[in-house]
Amino acid sequence: MVDSSGWLEYVTDDTKAEDFAPYIEAQNLVFVPTIVLYEVYKRLWLAQGKTVADRFASQALRKRVVPLDEDLALSAARVSLDCRLAMADAIIYATAQRFQAQLITSDPHFQSLPGVTLV
Repeated sequence: MVDSSGWLEYVTDDTKAEDFAPYIEAQNLVFVPTIVLYEVYKRLWLAQGKTVADRFASQALRKRVVPLDEDLALSAARVSLDCRLAMADAIIYATAQRFQAQLITSDPHFQSLPGVTLV
């Protein structure tokens, strides 16, 4: 599961885009938390405009989008307290844990957590 930092690298063809590509382009199940949709869409719209943001949304919505339900919200709150993560990061990490998915990121906030691959 790729977090917002990875999607931004990939969509903008930034320096680590090729590192994230295999995880995003994988033919197997790719999870996208709704908070990632929000963060990436907003940042892309502000930095590069609606067309680029819509292109991202079109691609991300073809993956398995995971909504924030009650159980996930409570899990994320516990993760936030235990790991001292901000809300969005806690939701992303809790989503990865729910599906026993490896979290692929370039965000140093996750570096010491199990189940995380730092790119």
